[in-house]
Amino acid sequence: MDYLTLAAPSEAKYTEKMSRFLAFAHPAATVDEAKGIIAEYSRRYHDARHVCWAYMLGAKRLDYQSTDNGEPSGTAGKPILGQINSFNLTDVVIVVVRYFGGIKLGTSGLISAYREAAREAIEAGYIVERSEMAELSFTFPYLSMNDVMRLVKDSAVKITGQEFDNSCAMTVSMPADNIPAFSARLNDIDGTSIR
Repeated sequence: MDYLTLAAPSEAKYTEKMSRFLAFAHPAATVDEAKGIIAEYSRRYHDARHVCWAYMLGAKRLDYQSTDNGEPSGTAGKPILGQINSFNLTDVVIVVVRYFGGIKLGTSGLISAYREAAREAIEAGYIVERSEMAELSFTFPYLSMNDVMRLVKDSAVKITGQEFDNSCAMTVSMPADNIPAFSARLNDIDGTSIR
């Protein structure tokens, strides 16, 4: 399954009625990675009034979270998440830091400002298409080594683990969509067994 994400971190600045919004968009593959990025910006901008964020993870886009961090409910996290959805992105986290400028923006003003800051951070970046990756582990007799290595090389997969002895074991990583065809070809090699 293919999905869209950011190739690298990007950022933007947006000003509304003297309030400054600093937006940072990062690729992130796991909840821990996303939360680590959020924690870093919270530390770096500890003097800011609000550090709001949203993330979306996984090729199926089912793992997401957002927060308003003290802004009125629904005025920060949801607009940021809305921009992630508008660009159909995943494996991404966006943090928007707000420095209050002394003039209240109101609910609609806040929604608009957070949405615009997030949009500009995404547009400042480079969106790429990626494939959902999966791992496959299998065993094979040493005598089948050449056939297995030829298959691995022809299929352009990445070896993530290997053990060679009388009985050998290997773990490979590849786009999830390629696993059925790779497994079928692997089963044609004598003595192989998928774990």
